[in-house]
This record gives sequence, structure tokens and C-alpha cells, in this order.
Amino acid sequence: MSQPAPDKQRNARRQAWLKEAARAGGRWNGLATGLLLLDGVAAIGFAGALAGGLGALEGGMAAAWPWLALGVVSAAGRGACATLSARAGAEAARRVKTALRRRITVASLAIPAGERPPVGSLMASAVDEVEALDGYVARFLPARRAAGLVPFLVLGATAVASPLSAGILAATLVPFILAMALAGGAAADQARRQFEALSRLSALFADRVRSLPAVLAFQAEAAETRRLSGAAEELRGRTMGVLRLAFLSSGALEFFAALSVALVAVYAGFNLLGLLPFPVPESLTLGPAFFVLALAPEFYAPMRRLAAAYHDKQAAETAADRLEALEALARSPAALARPIPRAPAIRFRGVTIRYPGEDRAAVDNFGLEIGPGEVVALLGPSGSGKTTLLNLLLGLAPLTGGEVLVDGLLLSEAGSFAPSIAWMGQAPLIVPGSIAANVALSRQDAPAHEIAEAAERAGLGRMLRERPEGLDSVLDERGGGLSGGERRRIALARALLKDAPILLLDEPTAHLDAEAEAAMIPVILDGARGRTTLIATHSPRLAARADRIVRLA
Repeated sequence: MSQPAPDKQRNARRQAWLKEAARAGGRWNGLATGLLLLDGVAAIGFAGALAGGLGALEGGMAAAWPWLALGVVSAAGRGACATLSARAGAEAARRVKTALRRRITVASLAIPAGERPPVGSLMASAVDEVEALDGYVARFLPARRAAGLVPFLVLGATAVASPLSAGILAATLVPFILAMALAGGAAADQARRQFEALSRLSALFADRVRSLPAVLAFQAEAAETRRLSGAAEELRGRTMGVLRLAFLSSGALEFFAALSVALVAVYAGFNLLGLLPFPVPESLTLGPAFFVLALAPEFYAPMRRLAAAYHDKQAAETAADRLEALEALARSPAALARPIPRAPAIRFRGVTIRYPGEDRAAVDNFGLEIGPGEVVALLGPSGSGKTTLLNLLLGLAPLTGGEVLVDGLLLSEAGSFAPSIAWMGQAPLIVPGSIAANVALSRQDAPAHEIAEAAERAGLGRMLRERPEGLDSVLDERGGGLSGGERRRIALARALLKDAPILLLDEPTAHLDAEAEAAMIPVILDGARGRTTLIATHSPRLAARADRIVRLA
């Protein structure tokens, strides 16, 4: 049996992904489509009211009033249906984007460290590429469903009054569909290139913003401005290419729509006058002729609406390919290690860590066995791989060789042991909010008395007593008013608050004076009690208090 072509397989996968994503719109999807169908029915009613009212004028206003009422109701109904359909579509799109952004954010965090795209690219995916589905859900999907039914309703109503007029409308539809198919294929390629250019610009911009102090310090503003300008110019060119194709498809639609109306008008007019140069099996009167002429523009109205949203389809399909690929990089939550109930043994066996794009391994063929509840200090110069080994257990560094076993569980299968780890990093994170909220980042459901106890154990008691609001004192995003030692104590309190069997500390006493370091060491050792602890440090004093010292070159 022959296998489906790769393009067909990819297209089927893409459509399935988009269909699944659109389900988050719920009943609003069907409501937006249903209202557009009612708009088509109201259009037929309005055309009938015009034709009937024109024919009834001979009998006076009394005979025309019912048709006038039908026209008013149909016109009001069309306006209401179009407005409510747009609102229902917008609500469906909002729900879809909210659900999808949550999915993409979770997937981005679950991508293994060695496979994670640049931060700017992830930001573009969660913001710009998800936003590309707005028009697809809000406008294209309702328009596509309505375009599959409303033209045939119009065609059927036209055929009742004039079968030949219906034939003229149907005949102009075939070349229009062919023109749209040709323009659509080219638009898909242009949309894909536009998204790639946007992703490159977003990644470049985010990286330069993050490194702005270094750019300013080395006076590289002009070079980086040129680089950003080049990326922006490329995006501009790609966007204009997409717009050119959009105008081309719109022009094709308007040409065939105008052609169909003109042909129906010529046929109806010559039929009324009896001047057709060939015999036809029907003879129109004013009412039916006016009816088919009023309905002719409505035959293409759903396709006009669809063509106006056709670029949204191309953008959504391009975004779907990229978002699906991003989700495929994420490790399934089911693959994460189960929580570890007690202090485990940790074994590093021939571990090699090499970051993407680097020729030299950060850690090469590293081996170490740590017993349950043991405190091990990693001592060595900067660049020896101390922090990298801690990040490996957290899932923040790629395991490119060897294996790590924690309580018999393989890191290569689990991806990360973060749920069972209490961690203190080199640069303590401070978020806007109270000191209590900052301490509770590691365990946000912790009761107030446990947060206070962890803060006291970490040595924050004196600082809190000097602040009138204590733990409720509010910090800004930069942690203004905190010393380096106080920041580290907040981070240590975080680690102590989390009841985890593994404790990882990365330079916990760095940049502290001798007195502050001496005060911090007993707190660290107290927090390590009952946990398997790994400390990356430059401090011989702290390392000397560990159960074992492992020196890295």
C-alpha cells in the first residue's frame, strides 16, 4: 500500500492541530457560524421584499406595506446577525488564544535545556504566533462554514425565479475557485517566510534588550541598531509580499463578483425587453428579474467575507506548524520523575554536559556517588562546572552523555528532579511583593507561621524586627533596600521552606564578609540536616564543614 505524500501528512496534522485548538471556543464557534447563515437567509428575504414591493406598487401603498415590513425586518436582521456574529467570533477567538497561550507557556517550560529555542523566539510564539489564530477563529472559520452553504441557498432561491440566472452565477464560480487556490498556495509560502522573519527579529530584539548594559558599556549601539534595522527591513519586505498576494486574491474575487452581477443584469434586462439574440426557455417579468438582480451580489457576499479572512487562514496555518513543532519539543509531564519521599542516593556516572553551539563540554565524563543524607561540597575555580552540575539535576542543563541516578530513577527518563529539590541560586530572585511572598515562592500554600519560621531560621529575624511591617514589608522588583546578605538569606529561607529531600546550594556565601559568612554556615548546615545536599562553592570555610569535598579542575 502506498504511503501518503509528506505534504498531505503535514497538512492533515496541521488541520487536526487547528481543529483541536479551535475547540476551546466552545459554543461561540457554532453561534458565530449560525448567525452568518441567518444573515444569508435575511438577504434572500430582503431581495424578495424589494422585488415584491416593486410589483405591489401598482396596487397602492396598502398592497406594498407587507413587503415594506419584510424589508425592514430583513435589513434589521442582517445588521444584527452580522454584529452578533462578529462578537461571538471574537469571544471564541479570545477563549482559544487564552487556552493556547497557557499550553504554549507550559510547553516552553517543559522543553529540555539542550533543545530550548532562544527566549525571544519563545516569546514570539506565545504572543505573536498565538495571536495569528485570532482572525482564523473569529473570522475565517465562521466565514468558511457559511460560504459552504449560503451561496447554495442564494443559488436555489435564484433558480426558483430564473434557472438561467442561477446557471450564470454558478458558471462564474468555477474560475474564481481556481484563482483563489493558486493565490492561496503562494500566500502560504509568503506567510511562512514572514513568520520566520518575525521570529528572528523577536529573538534578536529580546537578546539585545537583555544585554543592553553590555552594549552601552562597549559603545556598540550603532552596530546593534544596524543589525536590528536589517532584521526589521527583512520583516517589512516579507509583510509587503503577503499584502501583495492578499490584494491579488481580493482583486480576483471582485472581478468575478462584478462579472457575475453584470452578466445577470444584462441577461435580465435583455430578457425583459425581449432583445436576447438567442431563444431561452423562460420569460422574465419585472418582479423575478429584479429579485435575481438583487440576489446576484449576495451570491458572492459569503466568498467576499471568506476572501477577506483568507490571509488569516494562511497566517494561522504557518503559526500552527511552528507551535506544533514547539509543543513536540516539550517533555510530557507524565515522564517527569515521581516525588522522592526521603533523602536519596545520587550517582553521577560518566556525565558529560555540552551546551548547544559549544565546541567544549562544560563537564566531561564526571563521576560521583553521594550517599543518602550526605553533604557534599563542590570546590573549584569558576568555569569548572559546579553550577552546571546543579542545573543538570534541575533540568536546566542538557545531559549529552552518561547518566544520573537519583533513588534509582534515571535523569534521562525523568528530565528533571525539580519537584524534589530545594534550590538556592547564585543570583537570588526578588519579585515585587512582600518579603513573605518572596520567601513563599518555593511553596505558595505554606501557612504564615511556617514562612515566619523559615525566615527566622535563615537569619532574617534582625532585619524583620527593624522593619515596622516585618514579613509584610513590600519589596520592589529590584529588591531595593536589601543588602546582598539579606537577599541570600531570603533565598535560603525559600529553600528551607520547601520540604524537599534534596538541597542544592549555588555559592550560598558568595560576596559575604567573613562575619556574615560565619553566621550563614550554621544555618546552611541546619537546613541540610536530613537531606542529600550538594553545595557549589568557592569558600574553603564552608567546604570544610561538609561531609566530603569534591574538587573540580
